[in-house]
Amino acid sequence: MGEPEPMSLPERYKYLRLLQPNYLAANRRGRSQLLDEAERVTKLHRKTVIRLLRGHLQRKPRTRQRGRSYGPQVEYAVRLVARTLDYPCAERLQPALLSTASSLIRHGELQLSAEILESLERISVSTVGRMVHRMRRDGLQPRLARTRPSAPNLLTRSIPAGRLPRHLPDPGHFEVDLVHHCGATTTGQYTHTLQLIDVATGWSERVAILGRSFLVMQDAFERLLARLPFPILELHPDNGLEFFNRFLLRYWHQAVPHLTLSRSRPFHKNDNPLVEEKNGSLVRGYIGFARLDTVAQTNLLNQIYDRMWLLHNFFHPVMRQRPDPAPTARRYDLPRPAFDRLCQTPALPAGRQALLTDLRQATNALKLRDEVHALLDRLSRLPNAKPAKPQDVHRTLFNPGLRLPEAVASVALSIEGSTVAR
Repeated sequence: MGEPEPMSLPERYKYLRLLQPNYLAANRRGRSQLLDEAERVTKLHRKTVIRLLRGHLQRKPRTRQRGRSYGPQVEYAVRLVARTLDYPCAERLQPALLSTASSLIRHGELQLSAEILESLERISVSTVGRMVHRMRRDGLQPRLARTRPSAPNLLTRSIPAGRLPRHLPDPGHFEVDLVHHCGATTTGQYTHTLQLIDVATGWSERVAILGRSFLVMQDAFERLLARLPFPILELHPDNGLEFFNRFLLRYWHQAVPHLTLSRSRPFHKNDNPLVEEKNGSLVRGYIGFARLDTVAQTNLLNQIYDRMWLLHNFFHPVMRQRPDPAPTARRYDLPRPAFDRLCQTPALPAGRQALLTDLRQATNALKLRDEVHALLDRLSRLPNAKPAKPQDVHRTLFNPGLRLPEAVASVALSIEGSTVAR
């Protein structure tokens, strides 16, 4: 451990004022012990401690106030440099005074003598801080944006934040997230994956979109609503601007009037654990971290997700944690596909369940898996966007007229070869 921080002058006076009554009431031996302690604590000379304890322990005011060390020319130069640097704080302004003033002199914006330049070199941070305080008192400060706080911050105040319960009995409560396919840089427009995971059954939905505009976000949810075999009861995204804006909130209110909205707490990824896990296993595990930023890549990625919709919801088993009174124990039920879990709930009508059962029975899962990997190889060979060639997001949009069972038939018919019997 280093040296203890020395006491400031006010702290010494406060300590000695607390010690003074005991010192005056003590005998010779007691005073000696108190002086030893005060000398050790305050780091003052013994005679100085005695003189202070016998006095009034009140600091005398200055009889003559110290004047300014730097004249108006120095303050004018400091103000001009501060204006040039957009009025930073004193700690950032003081080291840049001399270099910035020299630059202003070279460009004819300032004329200073050698004496003033020397003053700018040796001026202290505390003095510059007092000048900055006077500047702000005069209204000279950084230009602040006059806009109001962003709309999502205002919109989310009435939306509850937290975590969905792990053991919801009814399907329709979805954790939502957006996966970025930006590669090593987030500049420009690139592809995203919008993913929804149902808490009760593990049913997963994925859509690729180009950019994050309201146009493509609305199109993605229209695609999901067309394909989803049971109604959405609740959406639980993070606090991103792409989810909480007036346009998308208005669309949700019109498309799903009884929808409940909730959100995760900022910087709490564990509030969306299911979709965060699927971001790794169902998106990054297949697509990786490469940059995707063209119409062709986005459309091909949606073809892959159409096949993954069949493969993972109808064939891949999903594990679900069972309720357990012990907080540290984790018990899981028998792994089953999400479709089997969905069939055990009243959320799926009988006619729709029969349609989806026929679709699963007509699907060759092995050929479907091979086709997914073949399309992934094609995706890896597609070139990225050229800087001078903009991409038209309208060529990635979905046909909003499709609804189940038309959307399910569209998914089945989009699979090439004999993977699905027609």
